[in-house]
Amino acid sequence: MKNNYDPIAENYDWLSKLMFRQSLVISQVCLLPHIPYGSNILIAGGGTGWILEEIAKVHPSGLSITYVELSEKMIFLAKKWNVGKNQVVFVNKAIEDYHSSQKFDIIFTAFLFDNFRFKKVETVFQHLNHLLKNNGKWLFADFYMDEKSKYWHRLLLKSMLFFFRIICKIEARNLIPVEPFFNENGFEEIFSRSQYQGFIKSLIYVKTEKS
Repeated sequence: MKNNYDPIAENYDWLSKLMFRQSLVISQVCLLPHIPYGSNILIAGGGTGWILEEIAKVHPSGLSITYVELSEKMIFLAKKWNVGKNQVVFVNKAIEDYHSSQKFDIIFTAFLFDNFRFKKVETVFQHLNHLLKNNGKWLFADFYMDEKSKYWHRLLLKSMLFFFRIICKIEARNLIPVEPFFNENGFEEIFSRSQYQGFIKSLIYVKTEKS
């Protein structure tokens, strides 16, 4: 199965910290203070679930969280974290196969889109856009490349994509920029922060009425 992290689930967190230390963690935790109390949250591709405990440190209660993750082993690990009194529903599906009649106040995607080729990026983006309420927030963290990116960033990205393509059968052959999708669909950027000398970027977008 493509884009499935089952083969590496138990080792994913320590491997990421070995490579990036706390940068991946900081890139996501810095987004959490922007979650309003009482929010209905969709987490797409949440991985091992440590983010649930970090969310509970900000809001120990009052949140309704839907946690969608393709890897069954990641779901198993995610269920072990302390979520406080927040309500969490775990869904073992690819995010493009998840459907709901409700709209969400918050969508959280961290290192999701770097798994996909362009067509899948477009499909998943529009699917999530449909699930987000007007004036809702999209909390986004991922790797970032542009013409100013360092040579070693490019080499590191190429190596990571090759590794995860072999181990987890990810589709991506290169990094597809997602920011143009937000711009073309009328989102307004309200927060931006970089980590790891610009290789990792955290962004928050608000879905405007014209999105």
